[in-house]
Amino acid sequence: MIETEPEVVTVTSRDGTKIACHRSGTGPPLVLVHGTGGSGARWTQLLPALTSRFTVYAMDRRGRGASGDTEPYAIEHEYEDVSVVVDGIDEPVNLFGHSYGALCCLEGAVRTSNLRRLVLYEPAFPTGIALYEPGSRDRLEELLAAGDREGVLVTFMREIVGMPEEEIELVRASAAWEARVAAAHTVPREFADADYVFDPDRFRDLRVPTMLLMGGESPEVLRRPTQLLQRTLPDAGLVVLEGQQHIAMVTAPDLFLRELIGFLDEPEPSS
Repeated sequence: MIETEPEVVTVTSRDGTKIACHRSGTGPPLVLVHGTGGSGARWTQLLPALTSRFTVYAMDRRGRGASGDTEPYAIEHEYEDVSVVVDGIDEPVNLFGHSYGALCCLEGAVRTSNLRRLVLYEPAFPTGIALYEPGSRDRLEELLAAGDREGVLVTFMREIVGMPEEEIELVRASAAWEARVAAAHTVPREFADADYVFDPDRFRDLRVPTMLLMGGESPEVLRRPTQLLQRTLPDAGLVVLEGQQHIAMVTAPDLFLRELIGFLDEPEPSS
C-alpha cells in the first residue's frame, strides 16, 4: 500500500547535522534534492505520480524543514549530506537534483558508490559567465535584515534566476511557498560563484547512467553548466525540455515526469 502521508526519517551528516527526508511510496528508492529557497515540500504536487512507482525520499537540505543546521556554512557539507542520505539506503539509489541541489548531487555522486541512476536538472555553477550581478548577495542580505523574507525569494527568482513573472506567480501559488518563505535565510549563502570551482577531471570516472535535463528556453547562464557536463560525464545523455525554463516540474509537470520516470524505468544494460 502506498503511504498517503510521508514519514520523516533522519540521518546524521559527517559534521553532526541531522538531515531529514520525507519518505513515502513503494518501489526502488528515489532521492529528490531541491534547489535554493526550497525544501522537500517543493515536490508535493509530483508525489502521487512518483510514489506509485518509487520509494521517494524528499530531502530537506540543511537549514530547512525538518533538517538541522550548523554554522559556519560550507558548501562541502551539502555534498556530504547527499552522500550520507544515499549511503543510508540499503539498495542502489536513483538520485535527482534541481539547480543548486543538482550541484550538491553531482558532488555527492563522487562521494558514494550506492547510485543506480543520476538525474541533474540545470546545476548552477560558474562557467565563464557570472551567475549573479555584482551586489546581488548584498541586496538579498538587506531584504533579509529588513524582515522581507518573501522579497528575498521573489528578488532571487526574478533578478538572479531570471524567471518570468508568470512562473514566479506559479511558485507563489504552490503548496510549497510557505516552506520557501521559512527557508529564505538560506538563499544568500548559496551563491556558487563565490564558493565553487568546477574541475572536470574529478568527474571523468563517474560511470553512473546520467540524464541531464535542460530547459529549451533557459538563459545561457543556466544552460552552459549542463552542456559542460554533457561533454564531461562518461555516461550522460542530454534531454532538452522544449518550451520550458528552469522549473518544468511546475510549468510542465507531465513533460517533466515523463522524462524522469522514463529514464529511471529503463532496464539495466546487459553485461
